Amino acid sequence: MWALRRASLPLRSQAFNIRSSRACCANLELPITYGQGDACFHESCKSMPDGCLSSKRLYYTTQVSWNFSVDRRSFSSQAGAESSGEKDDLEDGFSELETLPSAEASQHEDELISEPELSEDEEEVEPSQHELELSENGADSIEKRSPRKRNVSELFKAILAFPAFSVHGALDKWVKAGNDLNRAEISLAMFNFRKRQMFGRALQLSEWLEEHKQIEFVERDYASRVDLIAKVRGLYKAEKYIETIPASFRGEVIYRTLLAYAVSTHNLKKSEEIFNKMKDLEFPVTPFTCNQLLLLYKRLDKKKMADVLLLMEKENVKPTAFTYKLLIDTKGQSNDMTGMDQIYETMKAEGCEPDITVKAILAKHYAAGGLKEKAEAVLKDMEGGNLKENRWACQALLPLYAELGQVDEVERVWKVCESNPRLQEFMAAIKAWGMLNKIEEAEAVFEKMSNTFKKLSSRHYYVLLKVYANGKKLTKGKDLVKRMADNKCDIGPLTWDALVKLYVEAGELEKADSMLQKAAQTNRKKPLFNSYMTIMEQYSKKGDTHNAEKMFYRMRQAGYMARLRQFQTLIQAYINAKTSPYGIWERMKADNIFPNKSLLAQLAQVDPFKKTAASDLLD
Repeated sequence: MWALRRASLPLRSQAFNIRSSRACCANLELPITYGQGDACFHESCKSMPDGCLSSKRLYYTTQVSWNFSVDRRSFSSQAGAESSGEKDDLEDGFSELETLPSAEASQHEDELISEPELSEDEEEVEPSQHELELSENGADSIEKRSPRKRNVSELFKAILAFPAFSVHGALDKWVKAGNDLNRAEISLAMFNFRKRQMFGRALQLSEWLEEHKQIEFVERDYASRVDLIAKVRGLYKAEKYIETIPASFRGEVIYRTLLAYAVSTHNLKKSEEIFNKMKDLEFPVTPFTCNQLLLLYKRLDKKKMADVLLLMEKENVKPTAFTYKLLIDTKGQSNDMTGMDQIYETMKAEGCEPDITVKAILAKHYAAGGLKEKAEAVLKDMEGGNLKENRWACQALLPLYAELGQVDEVERVWKVCESNPRLQEFMAAIKAWGMLNKIEEAEAVFEKMSNTFKKLSSRHYYVLLKVYANGKKLTKGKDLVKRMADNKCDIGPLTWDALVKLYVEAGELEKADSMLQKAAQTNRKKPLFNSYMTIMEQYSKKGDTHNAEKMFYRMRQAGYMARLRQFQTLIQAYINAKTSPYGIWERMKADNIFPNKSLLAQLAQVDPFKKTAASDLLD
């Protein structure tokens, strides 16, 4: 653990930071100031600053004060590295698709499905990014991790076929007909519902099982219910349900499931509250819990990642493969190749063998950083000498070789798969050809994919839509969306996001805006965070503060918590408009947003009270 922390030493914060007190002195009065030019805040706090995560408790406050100082260890070379990661919200696995629906939508729980999945003969099962990230999670007793190839549950089919979306009615009929309702059948049905993001029906199934006492619930069954309630009805309802769980089953798994959902929705305040609750209940600090905090701060506040590592050291919590994966990716996003290499070597020295995903992360950041030879060496290592024997590596290799601009290598890897491609290999090849601007090759792979599988989902059309968006092929993109509709494919957040980019790249910003607004108003599914930001950034470039503020407000309406990137984009709009955003400091403080170096520089440009040589003379 000490070796892991030492790897972070070259990255002592070089930017605006929070002063952390390592002593747990709740009554210590700390003067906290912010200084930039002539503007100044001076406040006192009688509690530990938000930046300090002690071994006992994680502190959060909305009345936060700021200090311009350099005294914290950080895992980001730049305090503002957050923005580079947030731009990849989509690429990170559509994590926004699992975000919380509005309260008004709860009455339609049975139809809360983001995008339909493939036909029942689909070979590969795609877990959500949330499930991939939380592979350590245990909330899966009545829905155990399933093999990659599974049949569709007969119970699942019966529920879908029952009229009026009545899950309870379908279950009553199932039992009355004498059908067996064992754990295996329930597990498979629950898996099918979750796979299609039909969380409302999965919740009704769980409720009926408990009400009719068809199975004996254990802690992980209750944890599964907590997760489903959070997804369908919100965190508040999930917390209220926890109070009804028998005390003997109200253990760590219940609360870590709640924590995992709060983290997946980027809810900083609630995540920290849940962590503190777990400490109050004297649950042990586990690698899973720490990984959740690291994941949260990697997305929202990279400066705090060092505090989590300090907590792990104090509590003697050993890093897992996922811990190293997060840290390596964070270093890469910050363009700190030396730090990334150090953590990679530490990982191996600690006996944690890097898997293909870790190597893919390394190669991706090497390629992005211009270290072509190092990237190629990692890719050859992933191939393992015989690509046909290591077929599972093809999916990762295709876009990585495309990132390096190596057409011949993409062609070579695709030939290994071409005779019998798996679904993910199809998608990786489409993405790779698109990155190389080989539109016809991408289209040919898509046609082969559509002929191989009976029914494709929006997610699979989205890959080609994105190729068209990057290639500014608006007409082709529109035609593909019409084809989706003709094939009765659900038009949801992924499709809207691709259309937004298509219109923006074609110079039709107003059309992109109106299309997204209409989609948000006429559907229960909310658009992706990235869709709003794509439009907001265009208004910012134009200096259109009115429409930039409108997009900021619409994101808040959609349920997205404020992030640093939003304020950076908004303030840039005011800079381009050569006007001042009055009250912006108060807005940032209310949203618990801490300025980094680049944001401070932006704020200095729009400070209406900043003194200049001319203003001094006039005064």
